[in-house]
Amino acid sequence: MEVDDVDAAYEAVRATGAEIVHPITDEQWGVRRFFVRDPNGKVVNVVSHR
Repeated sequence: MEVDDVDAAYEAVRATGAEIVHPITDEQWGVRRFFVRDPNGKVVNVVSHR
């Protein structure tokens, strides 16, 4: 899922107590992202481009 502000999305998701599967990370190929488990057990990649 692409968002405009991945840092704000990360803080909002953390505040809900959702399981962060992979912490927020700057990738070499120009994205900043994290992974969260949704209520149905699916892992969602939340990303923004730098």
